[in-house]
Amino acid sequence: MVPRPCRIRRISAETADTFTLEIDADGHAGFRPGQFNMLYVFGVGEVPISLSGNPALPATLVHTTREVGTVTSAMRRLRRGAALGVRGPYGTGWPLAAAAGRDVVLVAGGIGLAPLRPVLYAIAAHRETYRSVVLLYGTRGPEDVLFRRELDHWSAAARIEVLISVDHATRTWHGAVGVVTSLMPRASFDPTQAIALVCGPEIMMRFTAEALARRGITDDRIHLSLERNMKCAIALCGHCQLGPSFVCKDGPVFPYRHVKSLLALREI
Repeated sequence: MVPRPCRIRRISAETADTFTLEIDADGHAGFRPGQFNMLYVFGVGEVPISLSGNPALPATLVHTTREVGTVTSAMRRLRRGAALGVRGPYGTGWPLAAAAGRDVVLVAGGIGLAPLRPVLYAIAAHRETYRSVVLLYGTRGPEDVLFRRELDHWSAAARIEVLISVDHATRTWHGAVGVVTSLMPRASFDPTQAIALVCGPEIMMRFTAEALARRGITDDRIHLSLERNMKCAIALCGHCQLGPSFVCKDGPVFPYRHVKSLLALREI
């Protein structure tokens, strides 16, 4: 429960409201793609943020987040060398071992690409382990596309099919326009062999899971990363309870079959 002070190596802007923190790991253990840390801005507060860096480079903790509240606003104002409290890593990871030898479908909405970025690093480093790999990425507009250079690199060098759709196009945008599920018919994968990893706004994940199921991917091979109001990260405070589960301890990555009925309830 006690955060360890770590020094910020770099803060870089990704878009107008999204930024990436690179933090000295200072002895922290490595992480599994899909896990998160609790980051504490001293004197302001603490928030859970997914790890978005390369799991093969554990000396640096990388987190990409959007400026949406008091803590993330204060975090963005920090400078290189400033101290930031770190607890973690916590939670379950993406099932990369189960994905070996299969087609892999990654579906991201907006900032949801950040928790999937470590998966893309891992797949690119061991591309021969996986069959067809496709990333379906939906975001608000062309100016909100994250990690552009890496997306280009993964597409060209790692044989990862990258399909992007935006909600609102500009004059210079020549790609797809519409919700991310509209990309599904263009994706090349065998639903009998595929495993799907999905992260984004909850309503987007619900419709995406339904679309993947219609394509023939079974509920136990669809995995979602859920977001809840996590405070303690060790299942004591109860803020992130989702039915019988605690997102901080039992998630944030869940098989769709475990949460399917809960996601259909508006009250939850």
